[in-house]
Amino acid sequence: MSKITNFINNLTIEQIVDIWIAIAIILFFQIFKSGLSYIVIKLFKVKEKNPKKIKNNAFFIPLKAFFSVLGVYIAILFVREPINISQEVINIINKIFKIILIITTSTGIAKSMTPKSSFAKKFIKNKEKELDDSVLNFILKIVRGIIYVIGAFLVITELGYNLNGLVAGLGLGGVIFTLAAQDTAKNLFGGLVIFLDKPFKVGDWIEVGTYEGTVEDMTFRSTRIRVFENALVNIPNSIVAESSIINWSRMEKRRYKINLVLELDTPLEKVEKIKSEIHKMLENRDAVMDDTILVKFDEITDNGIDILVYAYTECVDYPSFLSAKENINYKIMQILKKENVELAYNTQTIQIKK
Repeated sequence: MSKITNFINNLTIEQIVDIWIAIAIILFFQIFKSGLSYIVIKLFKVKEKNPKKIKNNAFFIPLKAFFSVLGVYIAILFVREPINISQEVINIINKIFKIILIITTSTGIAKSMTPKSSFAKKFIKNKEKELDDSVLNFILKIVRGIIYVIGAFLVITELGYNLNGLVAGLGLGGVIFTLAAQDTAKNLFGGLVIFLDKPFKVGDWIEVGTYEGTVEDMTFRSTRIRVFENALVNIPNSIVAESSIINWSRMEKRRYKINLVLELDTPLEKVEKIKSEIHKMLENRDAVMDDTILVKFDEITDNGIDILVYAYTECVDYPSFLSAKENINYKIMQILKKENVELAYNTQTIQIKK
């Protein structure tokens, strides 16, 4: 405390003025950091006229933080000679400033790697095949991961660590690291398998093992599924890659099937007429695919005459399929009522000997 008091008491008027100028520099950058960030982004986005889009740019917030630090850095360099700051301290400050610059740049570039960014749009435009959202997100996550890794290595280098020694150290501890990272490696490899096979995309309704729901996201480690109970399930990619995946969203049609059991004493003429009426009814329905319709006298059972009604509908989503199925069932019941034919039910005759 006494050293600080002595330092203040020994300050000359020129030094005090320089310190106030340094404070003014810090305040200037602090007050105008938003405007300076806006100008820098505008220089690279000359055609962009919307101020809101410029402020939403991935570099805007990192640049604001950078200009705050830049103000402090310039202020320190300004008072370096007047207050006799040692070279050792300046070296440390330079190192800190470079690290902040690396972090700012890495963060800005990584955050700009989004599906709606100009980079992503150019990448999609240059591809011959259209990429779905899940594949594009996975690619961008890998790119962002690489950017952060490069930034981390640059920071480590700036701190004075020898990367060759670090790599050698990793080699010595490779066995431990491998054992610890086995699950991560499996999940990453599983993610790559899913990425290459493309069994589903974000938004698809899938079934994996005992889980069934809508795919919300796919990360390096896991696939996130919103099940029908509205819970979010994170399934490791290694499990997803090894499991049988049912993608219900890729159904081109849904099957309607029902077995009508008529009473055994139903006249064959009635059976033929009912078959014909049901066939015509199905043909007249827009949702039913005509070439898939089957109405056949299938079996003679203990309970009655079994008629198979089989067809495919174009109603893929479950609610519309249920509506179509319900409507067909109503029509079938109306046909049976019209022909005065009733459905059989399980019966059993018991004979009692006296």
